[in-house]
Amino acid sequence: MLATTVDRIPPPQSCPGGCVYEPKFDGFRTVAIVTDSGAVNLWSRRRTRLDEAFPEIVAAVAEQLRPGTVVDGETVRWGEDGRLDFAALQRRHVAGRRRRDLARTEPCHYVVFDVLESDGADLRPRPLRERRAVLEALLGGAPAGARVVATPQTADVEEARVWFDALAGQGVEGLVVKDAGGAYREGRRAWRKVKRRITTEAIVGGVTGTRQAPESLILGRYDADGRLRVVARTTPLPPAARVELAEVLRHADQDHPWPAELPAGFAGGPYGAHPPIRYVRTEPEVVVEFSADAAVEHGRWRHGVRFVRVRPDLDPGEAPFFGA
Repeated sequence: MLATTVDRIPPPQSCPGGCVYEPKFDGFRTVAIVTDSGAVNLWSRRRTRLDEAFPEIVAAVAEQLRPGTVVDGETVRWGEDGRLDFAALQRRHVAGRRRRDLARTEPCHYVVFDVLESDGADLRPRPLRERRAVLEALLGGAPAGARVVATPQTADVEEARVWFDALAGQGVEGLVVKDAGGAYREGRRAWRKVKRRITTEAIVGGVTGTRQAPESLILGRYDADGRLRVVARTTPLPPAARVELAEVLRHADQDHPWPAELPAGFAGGPYGAHPPIRYVRTEPEVVVEFSADAAVEHGRWRHGVRFVRVRPDLDPGEAPFFGA
């Protein structure tokens, strides 16, 4: 089951059965299946097996959940600084033989938000409030430090607003809003998600498309050593923004600090998951304002950011520094 992005926290009465609110954790969406024989299978949203990547989660699910159980949740890694560490999850995909070492040195947790089957019975058609009661019966008594836990949930919108603000410092992206009376419908976008967003500035270092008709922007910031570092890629630009930017951007000369192609991970998405980004380099002299969510790894935004406006009042040296 999927979620549609909305800009504001919906009120409780906007759900037919009443709204419930949960933190939106930044991790790998994971369905865990405990077979009748007790074997555990972990599946990603795109139907990729995750068993070998997260052996500690397999072991914890086998220990904490009974055979005939299917649950849906998020695999997450809490860093030493108390923030969610998405890069640690990505390392599992490329670690190969080192995965078991990482399972010991960078152990993950499985935060469960729904139960789809219990004791072999299909719970998907039942209201969420009933599925939640089953989930709490399964995991409510989990000991402190358990690797498999139930996600917090509240029907109090004021408490949800406190979560929205207070959990941002831990890398929690926002809230997921669900109908307490709703069934679990696979593939349907019947949930809603609200992401916490910030507005800030960066320098345009390149565009996809052409300079005369830019489709998206590659944005950068200077680091402490004076190097222009890639920090984000925008979502597709609206028509009016394409016209405006075409008038102020200039083709770069040979001194541009970036290569002709960028690895996919340099501007959103995991490294190596997509072909290199082909783009047109532009003179790093135009500062723009953009809106972004909280998913930042090593100074770069992992998701596409939204162009807001050109900032002709700011020089490149006045934009925030890399890592700020």
